[in-house]
Amino acid sequence: MKFDLKKILSGNFVTVFVILAVFMIIIPLPTWLLDAMFALNIALSVLILLITMNIKEPLEFSIFPSLLLITTIFRLALNISSTKLILSNKGDAGNIIKAFGSFVMRGNALVGFIVYILIMVVQLVVITKGAERVAEVTARFTLDAMPGKQMAIDADLNQGIIDDAEAKRRRDNIQRESDFFGSMDGASKFVKGDATFSIVATLVNLIGGIIMGLIFEGMDFTGVLSTYSIATVGDGLCSQIPSLLISVSMGMIVTRAASQSTLNDDVSGQFAAQPRAMLIGGIVIIVLMVIPGFPKIQLLVIGGALIFLGIVFSRNLNSEEQQMEEQRKEMEENKEALSEMEYYKDINNVYKLLNVEPIEMEFGYSLIPLADESAGGTLIERIVIFRKQYAQEMGMVFPSIRMRDNQHINPNQYIIKIRGEAVAEAEILMDHFLALDSGNVMKEVDGIDTVEPAFQIPAKWVSADNKIAAEIAGYTLVDPTSVIVTHLSEVIKSHAHELLSRQDVKTMLDKLHESNPAIVDDTVPGVVSVAYLQKELAMLLRENVPIRDLQVILETLSDNQKNLGDMDITNEYVRQALKRTITHRFADAGQVRVLTLDAETENKIISSVKKSEQGSYLAMDPQSIQKLIGSLNEQIERVRDIIPSPIVLTSPIVRIYFKKLIDQFMPNITVLSYNEIDNSVQIQAVGNVAI
Repeated sequence: MKFDLKKILSGNFVTVFVILAVFMIIIPLPTWLLDAMFALNIALSVLILLITMNIKEPLEFSIFPSLLLITTIFRLALNISSTKLILSNKGDAGNIIKAFGSFVMRGNALVGFIVYILIMVVQLVVITKGAERVAEVTARFTLDAMPGKQMAIDADLNQGIIDDAEAKRRRDNIQRESDFFGSMDGASKFVKGDATFSIVATLVNLIGGIIMGLIFEGMDFTGVLSTYSIATVGDGLCSQIPSLLISVSMGMIVTRAASQSTLNDDVSGQFAAQPRAMLIGGIVIIVLMVIPGFPKIQLLVIGGALIFLGIVFSRNLNSEEQQMEEQRKEMEENKEALSEMEYYKDINNVYKLLNVEPIEMEFGYSLIPLADESAGGTLIERIVIFRKQYAQEMGMVFPSIRMRDNQHINPNQYIIKIRGEAVAEAEILMDHFLALDSGNVMKEVDGIDTVEPAFQIPAKWVSADNKIAAEIAGYTLVDPTSVIVTHLSEVIKSHAHELLSRQDVKTMLDKLHESNPAIVDDTVPGVVSVAYLQKELAMLLRENVPIRDLQVILETLSDNQKNLGDMDITNEYVRQALKRTITHRFADAGQVRVLTLDAETENKIISSVKKSEQGSYLAMDPQSIQKLIGSLNEQIERVRDIIPSPIVLTSPIVRIYFKKLIDQFMPNITVLSYNEIDNSVQIQAVGNVAI
């Protein structure tokens, strides 16, 4: 391997710089090299300040916390090196230190120390402490705001406003922003410690220099004070001026949270946007000339300059407003000129009309705040939670819901659409609660009579003022958002078989392939196609059977290849393979209360089954159908208090035909076969259906 020193140094120059800075603490430096290091320190500080003033957001300079530590180490090393030279070289620590000390002191040690102390106080108390507090508060607020920002990104992703890549980028930015301000909160302590060390170094230089001059070098007190005071002040200023610039940079970067451009652009743009303030300020300054003793020429110049700038900015602002108004009018004229016929001459615009959303919700303008997260609405968050629950329960992830306002409907109304067609609607009263009779109501309360939209239960809209009275009376209160979410959830459950697309099935197969590639490769598309599997899963969802165990479903289809021609029969085999899932879904406390069909009725149904090339179908005479439906309805009413959700139990061969028959009259009745009930569950027959 060839040893390339140049490449190693260029790729690790930061590492080399930090190591050399640490060694500077130990190794004595000649005065010419120390001058060069002080010049480099000043250049780095100025460069960092200029960068912080020209960035648009803090993350553009994300290395600042680490850079703060590196520059602090560098300054400390220079401080220690200069202290060694001052004490060992009769106060001579280079030309830069001597020049700083002589320029500030001007022959007066007291003046020099006062100026140095003021600079120290400004840096330590004003700038560093203020920047430290801003960094601390910003870090805490940024961390507290992370959950809300994450939910906002999830909501935009669910509504289709952004894609997965944009959502990932925004999440990364939020995490980086939190890490950055957390680091800044800790890095601010470096500057504070640096300022404290400078005070200690100043005392060491002065006291140590006096001791060295008087005792070891035999100088008189005046000479000692003159020599070492210049060196002490010069050394302190050489360290504190760059440190002050770094402190200003830190304050600048932690206060740029609300900026949209560079600092120069923001200052000039925002001052130029307020010409009236400049005019008033200029007039106030000129009025101050009447106060005796105030410098009239200076006030006149400053006031006149403010008034002049105010007039110039006011003209520019009026000119920009006129241009914007002209552009707006031009756009409106162009929009009116472009007729609907012209627009639809482009065939691509016609195709845009063909897009059909799987699920849509339209709101009247009074209900928009429920879906507006910026106004405190929680509807989107609740829908996201329901999507997760439904996926865990049923094994299906329903698509994103497109939400829009509709000015043509009642302000308190909302409409739920499936595939572009309205399937449900209701009205909601904002600032009211839906009061439901839980069976323990002791007295009536004032309210607006209505019907609960999801289950069609009689209810009342109760105002917020009567909320406590309604709770005391025994009512169950539901807020408007919960009413909408409940209604939407029931609509999605009843139409899940329509929402399951072939693309959804393909996605489910891809997820299963990651954990069990053998069953997917063996079954799809060799045994069944994606389209066939989608129809089978839709049949299960139509009857509220979960499809989470996709592996068992594929295995059952593969094991019953000879029956694939009759999809109804195949679906019965799949249901029997999922009997534990079905039993767990419909059983209660280890037992299932059901209605049964008597033997004569089942024989009648079996004898009425006809076969054709398309499959089997039930051909029962109308009189028998009427008697069967009447008997079923009678039994349901008789046991309604015992079984709120009726279940009819039949033999396996009868189930599918009986289910198709009663779906025409009572679609919400659950029909199970004996082979779909697990042996661990006790079956309790509470009624018998007979023709």
